[in-house]
Amino acid sequence: MNELSEFVKTRRKDVNLTQEEFAERAGVALTVVRKIEQGKTNLNMDKVNLVLSMFGHELAPVDSKVLKNHLK
Repeated sequence: MNELSEFVKTRRKDVNLTQEEFAERAGVALTVVRKIEQGKTNLNMDKVNLVLSMFGHELAPVDSKVLKNHLK
């Protein structure tokens, strides 16, 4: 599983919502939540941001060199 899928699945479970309930609250189709949690790579970024906004996050470009240095 990738980091995005783990993040969404863990946070969704932390707030005690089913995939169906979460999709409804996020304003996306159930299939969007399922694809994210399954680690699919062909995702609509606008839909991903709707899901992430439920946790106060959004997708953004990150300089991979900065990220690697930060994780050391």
